Amino acid sequence: MLFHLSIAARDPRHVAHVIAELWGGAAEPFPPVSDNGWIAIAGDDRGTAMEVYPLGTVLREVEGDADATGEASGADAFTATHAAIATPLDQPAVLAIAAREGWPAKYRKRGGVFGVIELWIEGRQMMEILTPEMQAEYLAAMSIPNWRGMLAARRAAMEAAVLAQA
Repeated sequence: MLFHLSIAARDPRHVAHVIAELWGGAAEPFPPVSDNGWIAIAGDDRGTAMEVYPLGTVLREVEGDADATGEASGADAFTATHAAIATPLDQPAVLAIAAREGWPAKYRKRGGVFGVIELWIEGRQMMEILTPEMQAEYLAAMSIPNWRGMLAARRAAMEAAVLAQA
Protein backbone atom coordinates (compact mmCIF):
# COMPACT_ATOMS: atom_id res chain seq x y z
CA MET A 1 0.00 0.00 0.00
CA LEU A 2 1.20 3.45 -0.80
CA PHE A 3 1.51 6.08 1.93
CA HIS A 4 3.44 8.75 0.07
CA LEU A 5 5.53 9.38 -3.01
CA SER A 6 7.71 12.19 -4.21
CA ILE A 7 7.83 14.10 -7.48
CA ALA A 8 9.80 17.09 -8.75
CA ALA A 9 8.33 20.34 -10.04
CA ARG A 10 9.46 23.74 -11.26
CA ASP A 11 7.23 25.37 -8.60
CA PRO A 12 6.91 22.87 -5.73
CA ARG A 13 4.77 25.16 -3.56
CA HIS A 14 2.20 25.73 -6.28
CA VAL A 15 2.08 22.09 -7.38
CA ALA A 16 1.62 20.91 -3.77
CA HIS A 17 -1.28 23.36 -3.34
CA VAL A 18 -3.02 22.11 -6.52
CA ILE A 19 -2.61 18.46 -5.51
CA ALA A 20 -3.93 19.31 -2.03
CA GLU A 21 -6.91 21.00 -3.70
CA LEU A 22 -7.63 17.87 -5.75
CA TRP A 23 -7.56 15.84 -2.53
CA GLY A 24 -9.44 18.32 -0.35
CA GLY A 25 -6.32 18.37 1.86
CA ALA A 26 -3.56 20.82 2.72
CA ALA A 27 -0.13 21.85 1.43
CA GLU A 28 2.72 22.61 3.82
CA PRO A 29 6.47 23.27 3.60
CA PHE A 30 8.63 20.11 3.59
CA PRO A 31 12.16 21.03 4.65
CA PRO A 32 13.62 17.60 5.59
CA VAL A 33 15.06 17.02 2.09
CA SER A 34 14.94 20.46 0.47
CA ASP A 35 14.50 23.97 1.84
CA ASN A 36 12.18 24.60 -1.12
CA GLY A 37 10.26 21.33 -0.80
CA TRP A 38 6.51 21.14 -0.16
CA ILE A 39 4.15 18.34 0.81
CA ALA A 40 0.49 17.83 -0.15
CA ILE A 41 -1.36 15.98 2.60
CA ALA A 42 -4.67 14.32 1.75
CA GLY A 43 -6.01 14.34 5.30
CA ASP A 44 -7.30 10.79 4.91
CA ASP A 45 -7.10 7.91 7.39
CA ARG A 46 -3.89 6.57 5.76
CA GLY A 47 -1.81 9.74 5.96
CA THR A 48 -1.55 9.84 2.17
CA ALA A 49 0.92 12.48 1.03
CA MET A 50 2.92 13.64 -1.96
CA GLU A 51 6.29 15.31 -1.44
CA VAL A 52 7.14 17.87 -4.14
CA TYR A 53 10.82 18.77 -4.56
CA PRO A 54 12.41 21.37 -6.83
CA LEU A 55 13.03 20.04 -10.34
CA GLY A 56 16.48 18.50 -10.54
CA THR A 57 16.52 17.29 -6.94
CA VAL A 58 17.84 13.77 -6.56
CA LEU A 59 17.93 11.60 -3.45
CA ARG A 60 21.27 10.13 -2.50
CA GLU A 61 22.29 7.68 0.21
CA VAL A 62 24.32 9.23 3.03
CA GLU A 63 27.01 7.23 4.80
CA GLY A 64 26.34 6.17 8.38
CA ASP A 65 23.28 6.96 10.47
CA ALA A 66 21.83 9.85 8.44
CA ASP A 67 18.75 10.62 6.38
CA ALA A 68 18.81 10.82 2.59
CA THR A 69 19.53 14.24 1.19
CA GLY A 70 18.48 16.12 -1.92
CA GLU A 71 20.75 17.77 -4.46
CA ALA A 72 20.39 19.33 -7.88
CA SER A 73 21.24 17.03 -10.77
CA GLY A 74 20.17 18.99 -13.84
CA ALA A 75 18.02 16.01 -14.89
CA ASP A 76 15.62 16.07 -17.83
CA ALA A 77 12.25 17.75 -17.22
CA PHE A 78 10.25 14.61 -18.10
CA THR A 79 10.09 11.45 -16.01
CA ALA A 80 8.49 8.02 -16.03
CA THR A 81 7.43 8.53 -12.42
CA HIS A 82 3.70 9.04 -12.06
CA ALA A 83 0.86 8.09 -9.75
CA ALA A 84 -2.84 7.44 -9.92
CA ILE A 85 -4.47 9.51 -7.20
CA ALA A 86 -8.04 9.62 -5.96
CA THR A 87 -10.09 12.80 -5.77
CA PRO A 88 -13.58 13.41 -4.38
CA LEU A 89 -14.13 15.88 -7.24
CA ASP A 90 -16.01 15.06 -10.44
CA GLN A 91 -14.50 15.16 -13.93
CA PRO A 92 -15.64 18.72 -14.82
CA ALA A 93 -14.13 20.07 -11.57
CA VAL A 94 -10.78 18.35 -12.21
CA LEU A 95 -10.69 19.56 -15.81
CA ALA A 96 -11.54 23.09 -14.62
CA ILE A 97 -8.58 23.05 -12.23
CA ALA A 98 -6.31 21.83 -15.04
CA ALA A 99 -7.61 24.56 -17.38
CA ARG A 100 -7.11 27.22 -14.70
CA GLU A 101 -3.50 26.08 -14.27
CA GLY A 102 -2.87 25.81 -18.03
CA TRP A 103 -1.95 22.13 -17.56
CA PRO A 104 -2.94 19.65 -20.31
CA ALA A 105 -5.61 17.18 -19.18
CA LYS A 106 -7.87 14.68 -20.89
CA TYR A 107 -10.03 11.68 -20.08
CA ARG A 108 -8.52 8.33 -21.02
CA LYS A 109 -9.80 4.77 -20.65
CA ARG A 110 -6.80 2.67 -19.64
CA GLY A 111 -6.87 -0.66 -21.46
CA GLY A 112 -10.58 -0.18 -22.05
CA VAL A 113 -11.06 -1.10 -18.38
CA PHE A 114 -10.93 1.97 -16.12
CA GLY A 115 -10.99 5.69 -16.71
CA VAL A 116 -8.47 8.30 -15.61
CA ILE A 117 -7.97 11.97 -16.18
CA GLU A 118 -4.44 12.23 -17.54
CA LEU A 119 -3.23 15.51 -16.05
CA TRP A 120 0.21 16.91 -16.93
CA ILE A 121 1.49 18.94 -13.96
CA GLU A 122 3.38 21.97 -15.28
CA GLY A 123 3.02 20.36 -18.72
CA ARG A 124 5.72 17.77 -17.88
CA GLN A 125 4.76 15.44 -14.99
CA MET A 126 1.89 13.02 -15.63
CA MET A 127 -0.55 12.29 -12.84
CA GLU A 128 -3.63 10.08 -13.30
CA ILE A 129 -6.56 11.59 -11.40
CA LEU A 130 -9.45 9.23 -10.54
CA THR A 131 -12.89 10.58 -9.69
CA PRO A 132 -15.12 8.44 -7.42
CA GLU A 133 -16.61 6.67 -10.47
CA MET A 134 -13.15 6.01 -11.91
CA GLN A 135 -11.95 4.72 -8.54
CA ALA A 136 -14.74 2.14 -8.54
CA GLU A 137 -13.71 1.00 -12.04
CA TYR A 138 -10.07 0.79 -10.98
CA LEU A 139 -10.80 -1.20 -7.83
CA ALA A 140 -13.02 -3.62 -9.79
CA ALA A 141 -10.26 -4.18 -12.37
CA MET A 142 -7.02 -4.17 -10.40
CA SER A 143 -6.82 -7.49 -8.63
CA ILE A 144 -4.13 -10.14 -9.00
CA PRO A 145 -6.51 -12.64 -10.68
CA ASN A 146 -7.80 -9.97 -13.09
CA TRP A 147 -4.24 -8.88 -13.96
CA ARG A 148 -3.17 -12.47 -14.62
CA GLY A 149 -6.29 -13.00 -16.75
CA MET A 150 -5.46 -9.90 -18.79
CA LEU A 151 -1.90 -11.15 -19.34
CA ALA A 152 -3.16 -14.61 -20.37
CA ALA A 153 -5.63 -13.07 -22.83
CA ARG A 154 -2.87 -10.90 -24.27
CA ARG A 155 -0.56 -13.91 -24.71
CA ALA A 156 -3.36 -15.87 -26.40
CA ALA A 157 -4.07 -12.99 -28.77
CA MET A 158 -0.37 -12.70 -29.66
CA GLU A 159 -0.11 -16.44 -30.27
CA ALA A 160 -3.22 -16.36 -32.45
CA ALA A 161 -1.75 -13.48 -34.47
CA VAL A 162 1.49 -15.46 -35.02
CA LEU A 163 -0.50 -18.53 -36.15
CA ALA A 164 -2.60 -16.40 -38.51
CA GLN A 165 0.56 -15.07 -40.16
CA ALA A 166 2.02 -18.58 -40.61
